[in-house]
Amino acid sequence: VQLQASGGGLVQAGGSLRLSCVASGSVFKIFDMGWYRQAAGMQREFVASITMNKFINYADSVKGRFTISRDNTKNTVYLEMNSLKPEDTAIYYCATGTELTKEGVVSGAWGQGTQVTVSS
Repeated sequence: VQLQASGGGLVQAGGSLRLSCVASGSVFKIFDMGWYRQAAGMQREFVASITMNKFINYADSVKGRFTISRDNTKNTVYLEMNSLKPEDTAIYYCATGTELTKEGVVSGAWGQGTQVTVSS
């Protein structure tokens, strides 16, 4: 499976961005999809995940501000980010696998990452 993420950029605090990630290749292996992020000098952390049946999990830090969704017909996962804060600045990675957890991805793949920068 190959993942291609897009939609990152520079935005002021309080603004919004929408990330997209398209999966291609062995798409029959796609189960959970989701997003992680890594800020400079920090470890990669879980942001949100969504199962094939659209069961959703969010990190506490983004609940109420971020919305994850997926279009199974397009093998695409989205992350709508609102009320962005400077601490949301990071490289955002999409991922897919049999299970996405706070600890990482089980039997899956990672996208290349897209930079999100939130200015104060």
